[in-house]
Amino acid sequence: MTDHLADVRKHAAKASEAHVNAIVKYCGIALRNADSALVSGTDPKELATVRDGFAAKKLGLSAETADAGIAHVVEKMKGVNHKNRVTFYYLLAEATGTLAKLD
Repeated sequence: MTDHLADVRKHAAKASEAHVNAIVKYCGIALRNADSALVSGTDPKELATVRDGFAAKKLGLSAETADAGIAHVVEKMKGVNHKNRVTFYYLLAEATGTLAKLD
C-alpha cells in the first residue's frame, strides 16, 4: 500500500494526516487499481472527472474555481510523471482553501 501521507508531504510539508486520511476514505477502492490511483495531468477527460467529481461533490467548488485549482496543481506537480490521486486531491483542496471541507 502506498504511503499517501509521505507522498503528499513531498509537495505540502505540513499536510494534515486527518485530511489525507479523509481523501483516502473518499477514494476508497479506486486506490487499489494502479490506473485509477493516478491522475493524468494532460488528459482533459481525466481532469474533467476530477472537476466534476471530487472538486464539485466533495469540495463544493464551481467549475471555474475547480479548473483554476486543477491548473495550479498540474503546474505544481509538473515534474511528476505518476501523479498520485490522493496527493492531487489534497493539493487541490489546499489550493482552493477548502481543506476544512474534508473534516
